[in-house]
Amino acid sequence: MNIGIKDEDFVRGKVPMTKEEIRILTLVKARIAPDAVVYDVGAGTGSISIEAARMAPQGHVYAIEKNPDGIALIAENAKKFGAENITVVEGTAPDALADLPALDAAIIGGSGRKLADILDIIGARLRPQGRIVANAITMQTVAACLDYFHAHKDDYSYEAVQVQINRLERVGPYDMAKALNPIYIITAERK
Repeated sequence: MNIGIKDEDFVRGKVPMTKEEIRILTLVKARIAPDAVVYDVGAGTGSISIEAARMAPQGHVYAIEKNPDGIALIAENAKKFGAENITVVEGTAPDALADLPALDAAIIGGSGRKLADILDIIGARLRPQGRIVANAITMQTVAACLDYFHAHKDDYSYEAVQVQINRLERVGPYDMAKALNPIYIITAERK
């Protein structure tokens, strides 16, 4: 299944959504297998959950979201794209992760300042060679991720990339590059 659903194809609302280019890179870094179990923590509109579900048709995606508007959008988008292998988990991580099964990949888009606790729970259930991909827009989240994985370097190999996307925007007779917010993508693989 191809990845890269266009942003405008998702039902949106006012809930944050991972943009198409970042979504593609995130999913590639996650290396989701057809039978993978995936957590999408801070799922927002469900854009990553939907694409992950399409990549894992024999697997299952758990979309964890605390915002009621986001929960409704995830359900609506799952229905729109026929993604029946998604379970929406209403609540705040890490508590919302309590009863979830072992996993192959976790994507973290929001952590509510509880990143270490979330990573501890995910790490306890992550299968060997499982991957964690965290998208960060603040330096504090980047630092927290790197500190965590450095402190657990015997358990994980990790990398971080900073991505800056520019889209052309028509301005009169000209095309001008309009920058989107830079994103850090931190990837860790269980040894």
